[in-house]
Amino acid sequence: MLPSNSKKPDLDWSQVRETVKLLSLAAAQVNDLLREGDISVNTLTESFTALAEHMRVINSYLLALDSSPIRDKALISCSETSDQIQSSVIAFQFYDRMVQCLQHVTSNLIGLSGLLESPDGLYNPGEWLKLQNGIRSRYTMESEKMMFDAILQGKTINEALAEKEAKQQEQKQMDNIELF
Repeated sequence: MLPSNSKKPDLDWSQVRETVKLLSLAAAQVNDLLREGDISVNTLTESFTALAEHMRVINSYLLALDSSPIRDKALISCSETSDQIQSSVIAFQFYDRMVQCLQHVTSNLIGLSGLLESPDGLYNPGEWLKLQNGIRSRYTMESEKMMFDAILQGKTINEALAEKEAKQQEQKQMDNIELF
């Protein structure tokens, strides 16, 4: 016999079981998107690597030619294209950061689902603390820790995001200060 669900509830129906289903769905969707994203980013990475190598070869061919205005313009174009490729590669670092955050989200959802499914854990503050400590310990980025701490302190999502944004702006200003 199948367990009760929200379409056909009976006395066995549980909001916890329904919550676990939705958390599991969210984790599965994130994992699937990460898998698909990895395929696309791997293709882009290979393409940019090949482009960079082609630009290096073209640049070496141009340097072997006698100096001329056309050659000099071509060398400038090679240099600018190489700079753009480098900027694109740096932009992939954002993707890596995003993947890391989404992997943490997935892991957290799975951990929460497991806790909710456990009758012993669901009402045990020690188990909740253990889950929370495990979540925070996996964070490697300060922004993740800040968000976690703000939410657990009872701040709203908007307050936590505003606090994170303010901290990032403060850091940007610190990075722009010239020391002499």
